[in-house]
Formats: sequence, C-alpha cells, structure tokens
Amino acid sequence: MPIETFESLTDELYQLGGQRVWSLMISLFGDLAQAPDQHIDGPLLSVIMSGLRVKPEAARVALHRLRNDGWIRSEKSGRISRHTLTDEGRAECAAANPRIYADPTLASSHWQLAVTEGTNAAQITQMAQNGFIQLAPRIFCGPSDAKAPQGALVVSTDQTPDWLRAQIAPQMQQPGYRNLLRALRVVKADLPAAADLRAIDIAVLRCLIVHNWRRLVLKHPKLPAPLVDPDGTGHQCHLLVADLLAGYPRPELSEIKQCRSAA
Repeated sequence: MPIETFESLTDELYQLGGQRVWSLMISLFGDLAQAPDQHIDGPLLSVIMSGLRVKPEAARVALHRLRNDGWIRSEKSGRISRHTLTDEGRAECAAANPRIYADPTLASSHWQLAVTEGTNAAQITQMAQNGFIQLAPRIFCGPSDAKAPQGALVVSTDQTPDWLRAQIAPQMQQPGYRNLLRALRVVKADLPAAADLRAIDIAVLRCLIVHNWRRLVLKHPKLPAPLVDPDGTGHQCHLLVADLLAGYPRPELSEIKQCRSAA
C-alpha cells in the first residue's frame, strides 16, 4: 500500500493531539520491543518514527530525554546504535500492560462502597492510588479487593443502579474517549486486512492505537465490571481497541526490517 494511502487511512488517529514524541516512543517500545532481548536499531527506529510523522530532530530529542530519564538504554554495535528499554522502563511498561491490553469482556463481579469519617486532598489521592473513584466528599467506590482506610464503613455488593454508572461516567475522561471512539470507527471502516498491509504499517497503526488508548485509560482507576457502562464511550473504545489489536497482530522486528530493506 502506498505511504500516502496508509497515512490518509490513519489520519484520524494522528489528529487526536497530545502526541508528545517521547511519550509516543514509549508506546512504540512498549508494544514492539518490551522483552529483555529485544532492541530497535537506529535506522529502523528512524523509519518507524518517520511513519509516525515525527521529524528526525524531534525523534533525537525524545530519545535523548528518555535516556536521561532512565527509560531507554542505547549501545553501539559497530556504526549502528541499538536502543532497548532499561529494566526500569520495562517494569513501567509491564505495570501498564494489564490496563492497556485488558480483555474488555464485562464479567459479573463484586465491588465495594467505602464511606470515610473525613476527607482531605491527601486521602483522595491515596484512595485513587488504591483504585477508588470518589462519588461525594466522603464516599468512594472501587474493586472489592481495594484497600479501604482503617475505620471506613465498607459495603460489598454486585448490584449497580444505572444512576451510579451515570454519576461515575464524567470522571472517565469522556471528551477524550468520544474523540478516540470516532477516530477508531473511521479507521476500522477503511482499513484493509492485515495481510494487505506491510509489517511497518501495522507497527505504526498499533503504536497510534496503543498510544491514544494509553493516554486515556491510565488516567483513572480500573472500574469493577458492574460499574462500567456497557454502552459508554470508554467501554466502546475498549472493545474497538481490543478488536483492532487482535486483527492486526504485533509484527516481528525482523519483518519490519525487511520492509526497510525493500524500501
């Protein structure tokens, strides 16, 4: 497929904004080269970043930042640089994997409602880190295994009224999910089958999907299934992300190198 045609097919994903190059590069390494023995050499990284419409100077600045921040390690192999995730970078990616690549199936499960004696900014932050969503100044909901503060009134249930899902929904990055859902629907409608795309095109497509999804889903705690609105934009995005990633499987780095050599 000509580059211009592929770019036009995926243009909706490029237009979502928030494409910080260093963050885009983390999404790329996290999806393509997360295993300890995987690396992306300099020329291949340049080709992929070009496919992501990133200018060479911007890619170099991003790579320099990620090395300084401890995400990426670069080594020379002859005249070619080889880039790989550090142990710390790999651990960060592994921690995010369960959210990014989660199964969107909504199975029945319990959740808990926690009512605290008081509340303050520090407690709200801690509750969010523990997986809770705040409903009111002293009322939180979260997974049944989330740790509630000592002394809190905790009620466990598997029933969820519709009004509660509606109250939770505004906290779930709704504008971002609406924009991503529109883009994913446009892309899916026009994309050819995976067999008709080059490995490098699939790598670029997956990076754009993972990156835009990651930017949203990691900004809020994971909700227990009963609290998820099955018709909401967040869950509909999740279904499309999972479907596209399954339909366009991760290519091997060797396959992408062959595309580079043939170019």
